[in-house]
Formats: sequence, C-alpha cells, structure tokens
Amino acid sequence: MATEAQALQLVSLLENELISRRGPIDRHNDYYRGNHPLKFASEEFAKFHGQRYRDFSDNWVQVVADAPVERLTVTGFVADGETSADRDLWKVWQVNGLDADSQLGFLGAVTSGRCFVLVWGDPDDPDMPVVTFEDASQCIVAYEPGSRRLRRAALKRWQDGNQDYATLYLKHEVWKFCRPLQRQDKSPQMADVDEELKTWTPREMDDEPNPQPNPMGVVPMVELRNKPMLVEDPISDVAGVVAMQDAINLLWAQLFTASDYASFPQRVILGAERPMIPKLNSAGEIVGKQPVDLEKFQVDRVAWITGADARIAEWQAANLAMYSGIIEMAVGHLAAQTRTPQHYLIGKMANLGEGALLAAETGLVKRCDEKTLWYGQGLREVSRLIALAKGEDAKAQALRSGRVLWAETESRSHAQMADALLKLKQLGFPFEWLALRYGLTPTEVADVLVMRERELEADPVTELTRNLTGGRTVPAEEQPAYDEADPEAA
Repeated sequence: MATEAQALQLVSLLENELISRRGPIDRHNDYYRGNHPLKFASEEFAKFHGQRYRDFSDNWVQVVADAPVERLTVTGFVADGETSADRDLWKVWQVNGLDADSQLGFLGAVTSGRCFVLVWGDPDDPDMPVVTFEDASQCIVAYEPGSRRLRRAALKRWQDGNQDYATLYLKHEVWKFCRPLQRQDKSPQMADVDEELKTWTPREMDDEPNPQPNPMGVVPMVELRNKPMLVEDPISDVAGVVAMQDAINLLWAQLFTASDYASFPQRVILGAERPMIPKLNSAGEIVGKQPVDLEKFQVDRVAWITGADARIAEWQAANLAMYSGIIEMAVGHLAAQTRTPQHYLIGKMANLGEGALLAAETGLVKRCDEKTLWYGQGLREVSRLIALAKGEDAKAQALRSGRVLWAETESRSHAQMADALLKLKQLGFPFEWLALRYGLTPTEVADVLVMRERELEADPVTELTRNLTGGRTVPAEEQPAYDEADPEAA
C-alpha cells in the first residue's frame, strides 16, 4: 500500500504531464468550436483588417471531426466462448446513458487524441456499476515501464466551486485530495508548479475512508487512443487540419476585403482641381469655399468636373472568382488529407451512381474501421472492469478475449442491405447473426426472435407440423413440397 507521501509524489508527476498536454487539447477544442485566430496574414493586412474578421471562421474542423463519430455506434459485447451478446453488460451500458455519452467520448478522442472511461462500483446498487466517459483535459493514465497496456495508476483532476479536486486510482487503493482554487484552469501554462502541488491535502470524508480499498484489483480507468503510435502520443484527427483551416480563413478574409473595394470601382481624376462649394452667410452672400464631401460622390456616383485638361482614369476590378477557386482547392486538399468524402465538404452532388458514392466514401469507412479496432481494445477492457465491479471474476476473464459489436460503418440503403442479407441467408447464415448485421442491438435481436417465435406459433401450418413431430420444428428442406394453388394439397 502506498504512503501519503508516495501518493502525493505520483499526483505531482501525473499532474505535470496532464498540464503539458493541455495546450494542444485546448487548441483543438477551440478550433472544433470555430474559435480561429486569423493566421498567415501580412502585418499590414492584420493591422487594418485583423479585428474586422476576428469573429469569422469557415469551420471545416467540425465537419472532419464529426464525420467518423456519426458512424461509430457500439451495439453489444460478446464474451469469449459465447455466441450471443451479453445482456447484463448491455443493461449496464444503457443504464449509464452510454449510448449518448460514448459519442461524446469518441468525439473527444477524435479532437484531443484520446479519451478515458472510468468504471467504479456503486455501493447502493452492486449489480449496476457506474461507467463514465472522461475528457482528456482532466484524466491521465500511467503505465508500467515498457508497457502500453499494463496500467500502473490513473489520475482525475477537476475543479468545482472554489476547490481543486484530484482522485488517484491505484491497483489496490484510491486516494482523494483537494486544495483551494488558486488559478483559472484555462491555460496550459502554470507558474510555480511545485509550490502549488504542495498544497494538496487528503480530502476529509465522513462516510468513507481515505484512502479507500480498490476491490477490483486493477486501475479502473481505461484510455481510448486515437491513431496510437508505438512511442509518441496518439494523434488527433484535426491536428493536420488546423493549418489548412487557417489558410482558408485568410483567403475568405482577403475575398471579403477585395469584394468590398470592388463594389466601388477605383477611379482617379487627373488635371483638375478638387471641387469646391461656396459657403454662404445668413444674407446669402459668399463668404468662402469648402471642399466637396468625396463620400457623397461615392454614394451618388455623380460629379461635375470642369477644366479643359480634366480626365478620368479607372482600374479594373480584381477577379474575385480566383479566390473561390483557391478556397475550393484548399478544401479538396483537406478532404484528401483527412479521408473525408468531398461531398461532405464541397456540397456538390451530381448524378452519381451507388458505386461511385461507395467509392467516394471508402476512405471514411476505412478510417472508421480503424477506430473500431483502436477503441474496441479499450472498450473490451471496460467490459472486463464492469464484470470485476460486479464481482463476476469468471466473466471478466472471458471478456478479456471477447469482442465489441459495432454498427455497420458503411452507409447503405435499406434495399441494398436487405438484398445483401438475403443472399447471406441463402448461404446458410443464421437469422440472429443477420439481425445483428442489419444493425439491431442484442436486446432488439432478442425481442425480434421472441416476436418471430410468436408469429410461427400463430401459423396453423407450423402448429400442425409441431404436433406431428412432437414439438420439433421441421426445417424447410425436410418439408414436403405441394402446390400452393391447390387447397386440398395444402
């Protein structure tokens, strides 16, 4: 068991690493929300127009991040040696609202590079563990030296009111600390880190000890990595989008500026003095002259110019179509780099056949399949933790090598899906497997099987066949053939 000094030292190390991660996480979250500072502009342009476009952004980061998340849906968990999904695990998944929260977690992993899942037993309901998806800005997992999966410790750090809170999860105990809130947790930079870390104190709790034992025997937090690397940190899907997003925003700003000036053609008057108008007193006498307001000429588009040598020269307006072509090219590069279908971004749809649309979405489908592989490893460990929290050690062991069921990542029409499933049925695939392939959850499949059984029992031919065979359902290939048009034969 760790001592308080050892626990505080571990909190210090993990918090330092967590703070160092905050910079990219905050930046990518800001870009997802459309908070884009104007970049790549010249000093002159930024000086005169930077504030003008500070609230504008052509947000493609959100589209790129949302594209795979909308196709990632968990439908169940299957333990090793089982042929059907575990209904108890699915009940825990639904009671904890993870149908919706898992989407938030996957989005956090896509934008921040990782997210976390925390599993803990509920003392008031031992059969229903508490499972929550956690943000990368608040959690961190430490691994054993040389390992990417064996978890040594985990830290969750957050703010509530005027207090900072930290919970340290170890294999055999859980430590809880708090300290007064000393700074706003908005910046990844932190001054006097060591001094602040010394202020952590054990949290006083009346209803439970501190530290409290961890009955699960493992660190109850799992990391879901996006694009994991062998050595470096996982990569966010939007990390490579930020630079192109900045370029697109600058092009739009320049287009707006050029269109503003193009709406008033640039002209110059040569060989003439500036027009003047007389100033009159109350008696109507001319007492002086004043220059004509040139802004009035811009509005009225009419001016009287006198003088034999006066002439007007004009510059041709800028070609604004050039900007739109460059912006479209930049968006096309962004689509290719992120494997996002161009019809998600460009918004142009021609009369494309089904095969062409499937080919256009191949990159996105493969991108989603990769995420089901990466996230599936972590979610399989989550299912094991749920079983451990319920005290089901045998099931937890089977779930270590189980699998996670996902909805189809490829977008197909119902007609295409039904036709494909019908052909698989003719090849001999069972109805339950086909129902899962169609996208039903294990609970829905069980309900469909009950309804299907009820329909078969209501069929008089099926009921008669069961009576003749002692309750055994005769397979279709063993049933005698007859002419359906002949009532007597039927």
